[in-house]
Amino acid sequence: MDSRLGVVVLFCLVGLTCAQPVKFVDCGSVSGKVVEVNINPCPSQPCQLHKGESYSVNVTFNSVVDSTESTAVVHGIVAAIPIPFPIPVNDGCKSGIQCPIQKQLMYNYVATLPVKTEYPAIKLVVEWELRDDDTKDLFCIKFPVQIV
Repeated sequence: MDSRLGVVVLFCLVGLTCAQPVKFVDCGSVSGKVVEVNINPCPSQPCQLHKGESYSVNVTFNSVVDSTESTAVVHGIVAAIPIPFPIPVNDGCKSGIQCPIQKQLMYNYVATLPVKTEYPAIKLVVEWELRDDDTKDLFCIKFPVQIV
């Protein structure tokens, strides 16, 4: 086997073991339907997010509306209280989605979730929304994580 091919196969296998579909709860997707959620790396659930590292979040969804733009809003839910969780890019059109969004098409939203070193070590639920032009949710998902 060519050594370059072996390296490609190795990276593919590593990618498959790290990017597992994540169990999530739909929390009010009105303008779309979520097909799958992946967090990389997340070899087990709840995903353990290490301080000082960044994680890739990929949400595959079908849109049921047309929208010229999309905006991501992320919260950490701690003791039933939503706390804003800043992400580097909140524009969905700059996160893997080619805008304008068209109804009846499937999209892959891809974003980076940085975990700051000053975050406390805690178990929480992440609520991730992607809103359309009318601020209705193209998707709204919740999934448990543990910051370590």
